[in-house]
Amino acid sequence: MGQRKKDRGARHGAATPAVAALEAAGVPYRLHTFDVALDAGGERFGVQVARALSVPADRLFKTLMVADPDGALAACVVPVSGQLDLRAAAAVLGVKRLALADLAVVERRTGYVRGGVSPLGQRRPHPVVLDSSALDAELMYVSGGQRGLDVEIAPADLVQVTGAVVAEIAAG
Repeated sequence: MGQRKKDRGARHGAATPAVAALEAAGVPYRLHTFDVALDAGGERFGVQVARALSVPADRLFKTLMVADPDGALAACVVPVSGQLDLRAAAAVLGVKRLALADLAVVERRTGYVRGGVSPLGQRRPHPVVLDSSALDAELMYVSGGQRGLDVEIAPADLVQVTGAVVAEIAAG
């Protein structure tokens, strides 16, 4: 990957907390911007983003925030081409069950909005579980902490920066 390349568009001029976390960790990354409507209808948002970035959908990962029965949150990072297996994630996190977290709670606790939630630089630290398929390639893409901004990063660097646990948590 070489040098850090900051491919910022005009609306991404300021660093997000996710980018600041990468800078502080000193790991290589590249930023990519895209223009895809969040609620374009029909096709899933992540699939549209993969196409806009010319990236295989199994290399682009979404961050889904989950909550246990006590309200504790965790970030589950899975390919946009698949779905989160809540039972597998619960087992990894050592809880009986999980549900997708309420959007208002997610936005308040992470500091990010829907379509821009990153596993990096969240307002409050949360456990991160990365699907093991991320390790199948040299690079992966995750949200850069804002709609229209993704980070290209080595999976090992994402694990290092977030302290993620790697496990099989994706289905289909």
